Amino acid sequence: MTTETERATWPDPARPDVAVVRIRRGDGEPPFDQPGSWPEGLLSFTGYTNENGWFSYEQWTTEPEPDGSEYRLYRSGTRPDTPVPGCIVLVSVEFDGPDEARQKRWVDLVFEALGDEETPHPGGISAHFHLSDDGTRIANYAEWRSEADHIEAIESSGQGTVGKSPKFEAVKTFPGVVAGDFQRFRPVVHRTAAEQPKES
Repeated sequence: MTTETERATWPDPARPDVAVVRIRRGDGEPPFDQPGSWPEGLLSFTGYTNENGWFSYEQWTTEPEPDGSEYRLYRSGTRPDTPVPGCIVLVSVEFDGPDEARQKRWVDLVFEALGDEETPHPGGISAHFHLSDDGTRIANYAEWRSEADHIEAIESSGQGTVGKSPKFEAVKTFPGVVAGDFQRFRPVVHRTAAEQPKES
């Protein structure tokens, strides 16, 4: 059984008080000693690494100062039992120009493809699709039971996707998509506003 403490070591992308998410990616030494003094409006800060680099996932109640890519949650899918994830998969998609309606059509198509799966892979826990404010990118923050589960899902599909539904081919060839990739990460730091010392 998943405990509140175990889930509390990860952010909740679907929490209702989040207005905007900021995602930053890079290589080299991750700047996880940041954000230093806790900024007003920052709810949580989580840092992740893999062999290729790092990314941070920040949840805000207000618009942060420009520094990275700002996203807003559009649509989520989560297993009812929500086990503790062992791996985060960050899926990034880029389009050839700004179009919020097109971003949403792509995400909706992914959900249609997932809905057509006869037997979804048991390692998938959740998927949280975020749309960039500039209308050109999508970031899917996906929780998996383990890295091995995600690798198995990709390999067993026979088409380089997490499912076997034919609609995933339409996802891969969606008009206007100019780039798309995914990387698997593990968390190394998680901080929340509630943990920060109060001013006396």
